[in-house]
Amino acid sequence: MTQQQIAPSNRPGQMTAVMRAMPQAAGPKVLRIGLVQSGKVIEERVIKQRGHVTIGPSEKSLFVIPSKSIPPNFRLFELVGNDYCINFLDGMTGRVALKTGVSDLAQLKSQARKVPLAGAAGTAYQMQLSEEARGKVVVGETTFLFQFVAPPPPTPKPQLPVSVKAGFGTEIDWRTTIIAAFSFLFHFGAIGSIYSDWMDPVVDDEVEVAQLLESVKQLPPPPPIEQPKEVVDVPVSTAAVASDTPKQSGGGGGGKGGGGGGRISDARASALSGQMAQLELQMVAALGSSGSATNAVLGSAGDVPLGMLEGAAASGAGASSGGIAGLNLGGGGGGVFRPGSVGGGGKGLAGIGDSGSAGPATAGSAQKVKGPVGSASIGGASVSGGSVANASGVVAGMAAGFRRCYNNGLKEDPNMKGTVRVTARIGPNGEVLSASASGGGLSGSVISCVQARVASASFAPPEGGGATIVIPVTFISQ
Repeated sequence: MTQQQIAPSNRPGQMTAVMRAMPQAAGPKVLRIGLVQSGKVIEERVIKQRGHVTIGPSEKSLFVIPSKSIPPNFRLFELVGNDYCINFLDGMTGRVALKTGVSDLAQLKSQARKVPLAGAAGTAYQMQLSEEARGKVVVGETTFLFQFVAPPPPTPKPQLPVSVKAGFGTEIDWRTTIIAAFSFLFHFGAIGSIYSDWMDPVVDDEVEVAQLLESVKQLPPPPPIEQPKEVVDVPVSTAAVASDTPKQSGGGGGGKGGGGGGRISDARASALSGQMAQLELQMVAALGSSGSATNAVLGSAGDVPLGMLEGAAASGAGASSGGIAGLNLGGGGGGVFRPGSVGGGGKGLAGIGDSGSAGPATAGSAQKVKGPVGSASIGGASVSGGSVANASGVVAGMAAGFRRCYNNGLKEDPNMKGTVRVTARIGPNGEVLSASASGGGLSGSVISCVQARVASASFAPPEGGGATIVIPVTFISQ
């Protein structure tokens, strides 16, 4: 069997064809530099960005070498325009392959031009290189190998795999989403147009105001405002007598007015009035059983109101020392007491005692009253800060003490009169913590006496733990 010899083929291999098919990088070549120390290549770089290549002991140099014979940042390859130039010093050795051939650095000194060192004293030799140049430069114990090569192709951007790129957006059905969005936009727009006011008719303000005025005119008138009824303060003595009289006269409990609190007949009212007049006369007779009735009453500044005494003196009625309506006043003697017939002739309280004749035994000797008599009128007391249950009753009971203070002051100044406002602070238990008076026309002794009378009073415990009572008192001489 004869073996046939296979002639070699001139076709390139598959790898060579692939490499030739790859696009070659266009543009100027770049430097490829290798660093050799102790016969070993320790570093190799391709200067992709055309620029200066510096060497030296400085950290700012591109290649850091421990050499003291060169500047710290020496430009071994310097870019001048678009061409590279090699710079070398006297202490450097090496060879460079140029178009003219391979030459030592010592031989190139005659062809190179001298340039000043950048940032250092001295000069260097500079020789222009072409893209076909290559060679080596020895600096101390370090050797630099260089040549010009085509720039490497740009590294493509790293891309994530498809499985990682797939996200939420790739899983959305955009067609259905767009249809749903337009549907929601249409429905909500329709609802907004229903509730908006741009479809409402134009309102005429003048017509609306006229209709409003007409509707106001047709409204019914408001109900009348109820005015609060004023409460008239009654002096304590008169109130006490008036409160006692119905109890005495209504003791029988038979009539309509007998303690029932309702309306009484005219006959019953007339009977009660007569009994009241007799009681007033009996009181005057009892107070004057040991002397002149009027003098005793006025001298002691009693609690009987002067109006009551004035009416009793002017009246022609009389009262015996027996009992009236169940009240027995007693007396020193018998008979009927008629103050209106004693010298006064019905002239009133001032006329009692004008006659020299003695009065009845029960009235004593009637004498002419000398000097003015004081009257204390208490206004409505105002309560603030809390509610005091018996404020009005306690204040009314102070009238006799106020008159006593005023009568004592009239002995010093008969023409004295005025008004005083007493402010009393009531404590939690009803005691008077302080009493201060303000007013004009009264002496200091009268004001101090009025303050002492208010300070000695006792009230019911106020609601809220405390209260303030203001008591206005007017003093007038009669």
